[in-house]
Amino acid sequence: MGFTCGIVGLPNVGKSTLFNALTSTQAAAAANYPFCTIEPNTGRVPVPDARLDRLGEIAKSARIIPTQLTFTDIAGLVRGASRGEGLGNQFLGNIRETDAVLHVLRCFESEITHVEGTVDPVRDAEIVDTELMLSDLESLERRIQAATKRARGNDAEAKAELALMERAQAVLAEGRPARTVARTAEEEPIFRGLQLLTGKPVLYVCNVDEGAAASGNAHSARVAERAAAEGTEAVVICAEIEAEIAQLTDPEERAEFLASLDLEEPGLNKVIRAGYRKLGLITFFTAGPKEARAWTVTDGASAPEAAGVIHSDFQRGFIRAETIDYDTYVALGGEQACKDAGRMRQEGKDYRVADGDIFHFRFNV
Repeated sequence: MGFTCGIVGLPNVGKSTLFNALTSTQAAAAANYPFCTIEPNTGRVPVPDARLDRLGEIAKSARIIPTQLTFTDIAGLVRGASRGEGLGNQFLGNIRETDAVLHVLRCFESEITHVEGTVDPVRDAEIVDTELMLSDLESLERRIQAATKRARGNDAEAKAELALMERAQAVLAEGRPARTVARTAEEEPIFRGLQLLTGKPVLYVCNVDEGAAASGNAHSARVAERAAAEGTEAVVICAEIEAEIAQLTDPEERAEFLASLDLEEPGLNKVIRAGYRKLGLITFFTAGPKEARAWTVTDGASAPEAAGVIHSDFQRGFIRAETIDYDTYVALGGEQACKDAGRMRQEGKDYRVADGDIFHFRFNV
């Protein structure tokens, strides 16, 4: 099960620097000119979770394996992208393939050229949103025509799709992204199938200078207001600092560097966790002498679906899930102590996974 966050934004806002720091590589060229990222760069990064390390200690695990997210660095967008300006068509195609969007906004002043001439992150966000909404409107116009013909033939599926598309079209025409369209749980699969660019969850990443890394600045404060109004999050980072941190392999050296900047942890940790939340993901664990491992499922997944993340045979032959919640596991000191205390639960096919569950799956194939 793969989940991808696309890193988007105008040219020269720090997207590639952020991507390089996330993946601890220089796979994406970071340069002072537009379109330095021509092909999307993809990297998988571990999701930081202190619970996993604690489980590994208690279970005396030989290996610790975190869950991961995929990040894709996508070429910068400019005004007119919906009409093919710059690398517009390529940008729009690449973002369509992602599950969520990390929108990097420049919140720092420097000699680095800004494609719009001045630093204004809210304006930049509006430019990107406008281009994506224009593309969505064009896409819906074509699809509505096709669905209308099918609906006239009493195609029930086409009628449901048409009603939702018309609501989305009206919202977009008002200048609001498709993700704000009111929809029922039954309509959610139809909505996802439309693959609207502005229908994807968005997280704003405010790229600030070193002096504002700990508390942000006036630019990032404006972005935070916008994010709150949209019901999403804004994370403050300094991409250049994160790139430096990524090169420090010694834990003590890294801790000292963070302390010197009044930072408790790398900003990238916050970005990764926020991206994880925006995708609606939760973590479950398996723990034993060989390894302690974190696994990813969507919030609301059933126990058999969680088993299937490990191996399809586990889901196909699912019998039950022996389950311990994280707090109990830690408080009692491991699996055997939880068994002895009667705190290991036997959960069936209808059980919905809770974040932090520790599982041992019983199956028969």
